Amino acid sequence: MRFITDHKDRADGGLRWGVESICAVLASHGVGIAPSTYYDARDRGLSAREQRDERWKDIIFTTWEKQRRRLGARKLWLRLRRDGHSIARVTVERLMRELGISGVIRGGGKKPADTGERQTRPADLVDRHFRRFRTDQLWVADFTYVWTWTGWVYVAFVFDAYSRRVLGWRAATSMATPLVLDCLEMALFTRRREGATGFAGLTHHTDAGSVYTSIAFTERLADEHIDPSVGSVGDAYDNSLAESQIGLYKSELIHLEGPWRDVAHVEAATAEWVSWFNTERMHGSLDDLTPSEVEQIDYARHQSLETAA
Repeated sequence: MRFITDHKDRADGGLRWGVESICAVLASHGVGIAPSTYYDARDRGLSAREQRDERWKDIIFTTWEKQRRRLGARKLWLRLRRDGHSIARVTVERLMRELGISGVIRGGGKKPADTGERQTRPADLVDRHFRRFRTDQLWVADFTYVWTWTGWVYVAFVFDAYSRRVLGWRAATSMATPLVLDCLEMALFTRRREGATGFAGLTHHTDAGSVYTSIAFTERLADEHIDPSVGSVGDAYDNSLAESQIGLYKSELIHLEGPWRDVAHVEAATAEWVSWFNTERMHGSLDDLTPSEVEQIDYARHQSLETAA
């Protein structure tokens, strides 16, 4: 029916296709729809299901737009449920296909070679075991690169391994130790602002990049009584959690909203993404909670245990 409606006014060579002509062609291909059937269906208007679908399409598209066009069917369905909409996941999947929308698809990229001189690096205290039982037991850090019209911009992050929350981030035009030091300082500030009084017992894990094995960086960790941990050279799996988190950043922001003008453009967009990522984006690995929700639950649980003790 929709095919006929979409093409009945089409004209080729000055001749209009028309309903009758289209029905005749469809009949010759085994699709028997009489012109009278088409007109009857058109005059009846939308069915009850089609009317519901149209209402849901408006809600789905609006929610997808509000979530920065990043959510796939599963996460969009969960977001709709959170917003009080009772809708089946299969309905969301079907209507997203009809609307022609989808979530972002993660893609890989090749990081520029780090040719900086390395200091003696700390041992790997994590050994690919990233699971933790509360916040501030393990932070993972890494950086990525973004091509802009003015050259490369490097963006560094610090994540909490338990909650996946972005604690610190920094963008700069050079890949040097001050970039990751500033990122670490932001993470420390974030936790102190929330009441942290010390960081003894915390492990900070990175890859073997020269910026993370520099004397200045390792000394700063020592000042805060944070245990440094560094994976082996050239092995992404040794820092896979940070790599995965940054993969989300690249897919959900950098590859989706470019081209990028300069470092200021990247900084402004990254600030918005971090806020959304921490407070609104649900994670399958977190039982479909947001990083902020996970931390709130964790703090409430441990405060209850401390009170009981």
